[in-house]
Amino acid sequence: MSDEEHHFESKADAGASKTFPQQAGAIRKNGYIVIKGRPCKVVEVSTSKTGKHGHAKCHFVGIDVFNGKKLEDIVPSSHNCDVPHVTRTDYQLIDISEDGFVSLLTENGNTKDDLRLPTDETLLTQIKDGFAEGKDLVVTVMSAMGEEQICSLKDIGPK
Repeated sequence: MSDEEHHFESKADAGASKTFPQQAGAIRKNGYIVIKGRPCKVVEVSTSKTGKHGHAKCHFVGIDVFNGKKLEDIVPSSHNCDVPHVTRTDYQLIDISEDGFVSLLTENGNTKDDLRLPTDETLLTQIKDGFAEGKDLVVTVMSAMGEEQICSLKDIGPK
């Protein structure tokens, strides 16, 4: 037995579900849905009437929240769809490493170093330019289904 304390930061989740079920007929435009295993923001919903032997169907068009690809799905309106838990968190930008990773300051004072710079060219340029000018930048990180990505930027003034 030693008197040393062991501290480690677990990156594993506690087994909480990354999605929750919601009836297809209750999902609206600007909501979220999982299509082909990807978290998507719903941009279009249309419903078809019941046929002679079938259910009413919902046709969803969604944009993947991380890569911007358009995905479509058709689901009977009485069936349940997976809806991702989507969260947005603000972090202060501390540093940008040469290999494309960012160092962010969390609310409790720890650093978060496991995020890459965004692939969106305009956002990437805004972050790099703002950081080079010495501005205090706050980035918003969207997370869903175990993935995280910087999705927006705020300038909170000079340092």
